[in-house]
Amino acid sequence: MQIDRVQYDRIGHRANVTRMLTTTSRYPFTVPPMDAMDHAPSATPRALATEAVHAGREDLAELGLHAPPLDLSTTYPSYDARAEAARIDEFAATGARLDGPPVYARLDNPTVARFEEALARLEGTEAAVAFASGMAALTAVLLARASQGLRHVVAVRPLYGCSDHLLDAGLLGTEVTWTDPAGVADAIRPDTGLVMVESPANPTLAEVDIRAVAHSCGSVPLLVDNTFATPVLQRPAGLGARIVLHSATKYLGGHGDVMGGVVACDEEFARELRRVRFATGGVLHPLAGYLLLRGLSTLPVRVRAASATAAELVRRLATDPRIARVHYPAIGGAMVSFEVYGDPHDVIAGVRLITPAVSLGSVDTLIQHPASISHRIVQEGDRRAAGVSDRLLRMSVGLEDVEDLWRDLTQALSARSAAPAEGRAHSVAGPRTAGR
Repeated sequence: MQIDRVQYDRIGHRANVTRMLTTTSRYPFTVPPMDAMDHAPSATPRALATEAVHAGREDLAELGLHAPPLDLSTTYPSYDARAEAARIDEFAATGARLDGPPVYARLDNPTVARFEEALARLEGTEAAVAFASGMAALTAVLLARASQGLRHVVAVRPLYGCSDHLLDAGLLGTEVTWTDPAGVADAIRPDTGLVMVESPANPTLAEVDIRAVAHSCGSVPLLVDNTFATPVLQRPAGLGARIVLHSATKYLGGHGDVMGGVVACDEEFARELRRVRFATGGVLHPLAGYLLLRGLSTLPVRVRAASATAAELVRRLATDPRIARVHYPAIGGAMVSFEVYGDPHDVIAGVRLITPAVSLGSVDTLIQHPASISHRIVQEGDRRAAGVSDRLLRMSVGLEDVEDLWRDLTQALSARSAAPAEGRAHSVAGPRTAGR
């Protein structure tokens, strides 16, 4: 069925009213009657598990669809160049989403918009803006603040190694002051554009009091990297953070087959980010947007199941004579870090079921040596000062059976990893014990 421009704009306007980010206007497979009931997000608060399944999809039944459509178009036809010029001018000036059909894939994509809407709902923010990777997302945040002359960043270590490097190397003309959470207020300057923390942190799983740090920031936006926790375990925006960053490659995708990044924030900052994304080209591919939206639907189930297995592995690791220390955050989760008495490289080489690889958040369990890989780019002194020791291993627990994982892990912990019989000690970092 052919749809004229008037119908397109009318459907698109209704979608904006219902906060569907104009996605309903972009799939004219079937046209719902104009008097049909709008399927806006429910006014009644819904559980996270329900939102994960339905957010960004409320209009599908009205469109005669069950699965979200995948739009791979790079460009879209328009026979009114004057009208398109006016719409592009408006976007360039405001960064607001355009009413009506898309113009060009670097500006917007309806499949990606569905993922953005869903993630914003899960994080409890007004908007979200997706990018090609987590690092592209962080880059856009820094550029958006720098464009206003706010190039100074206050940051708390540890952060993901590449985030640390991007800030510390000044590649984007930024200047960073490293501090602990208690020193945030004193580190802020008139040109400070951002305070950045990661909690739980990569790879030590150290946690910060987000609400307290947000209070210390005053009017300076607090960015929280929520990749490890996901909105299943914490929602930083509800604790005072203005910007929530995800490497969507990890838990949001959840299957190790898609790369992306996303920033959840208020609409004002989202407009700045959309302008940066359009100018720099760090867009999320629509197929990635489709896979990430699908990943969100199982996010609560995956995170909770993997977290239960991780807690049991922590309990066992804490009493193993080959383990010097276990790190596990108070909020729980599926990430575990531990320090061995022996050579950590022997453990990496010895696993068979567990995959020795970078990244995390997949359905299968991964293990890596941060000092060699994810945090290798951080200066050795800074790395160690942040708690990233040479004997630290980071494990992302997946959905395998706990007994199979433990069997593989314990055989990889060779006898050479055991501590001397005399003076042997165990500790579990964090406010909760290994038995949680």
